[in-house]
Formats: sequence, C-alpha cells, structure tokens
Amino acid sequence: MPEAFLTLLLFQLIGVIAQRALTLPIPGPVIGMFLLAGTLLWRKSRQTLASDDADAAEAPAASPALSSLARSLIACLGLLFVPAGVGLVTELPVLGANVVPIVASLFGSTVLGLLVTAFVMHRATHDAPAPEQVSDADGQVL
Repeated sequence: MPEAFLTLLLFQLIGVIAQRALTLPIPGPVIGMFLLAGTLLWRKSRQTLASDDADAAEAPAASPALSSLARSLIACLGLLFVPAGVGLVTELPVLGANVVPIVASLFGSTVLGLLVTAFVMHRATHDAPAPEQVSDADGQVL
C-alpha cells in the first residue's frame, strides 16, 4: 500500500507543478487527479486492446494496492467534513453579518441550477418518444 500512496502523492505533485508552470486557475491536486484518472483509463484501454490481441501482454488498469487505498480513503471521507464544520462555527459572526447575500445566492444558484437542468433535459429529450410509447420488450431487461 505504500507504493499506492506514493502514486497518489506523485500525481498530486505533477499536478501542482503543472498548475504553477502553466499558471492555471485550477488547483494542482485537481489537475493531478485528472491526470491519474486519464492514466488509469489509458491503461484500461490498453488492457482491452491486449485482450483482443492474443500476442500482446496484459496490463492491469489499476493495481490492487491502489484500489484498496482508494476504498480506504473513501471510507474516511466523512472525516473531511469536520474541518469545514469547525470553520463554519468559527466564522459565525461573519456569516451572521452576511446572511441576506448568502441566502440570496444559495436560493438564486439553486433556481438557476434547476432551470439549466430542465433546459438541458428538454433539449436532450425533445425528439425522444414519450415514455408511455416506448416498448418495454415484454418486460425483459435488456
């Protein structure tokens, strides 16, 4: 598992270096996460091609150690809300002084998100037949 943790740290470092070198407005760890995801997808596509070609060597998409570490970190993800909660409590006077703009922005962003989602769904499905006109294939799951 240490090599898996080092892999995560290496991709985070690469992301931070790329962010600083290219002066991108995206945090370095986020860039590193996308680079790691891209690398894993690339390795998985190589594995798929290798399974189609009998002469090619198989390459696993992700090591078992990396998968295990990812599951362990996701299991502890709830702990990351503790610092955010403490930060909110320590900033209660600031939040109280700005309650109207905060509530307005939360309400406005929620309404805007709902409208954009409805517009996208309407545009994506306006040519599709109504659900009651779609065949259910005699109840069989495809």
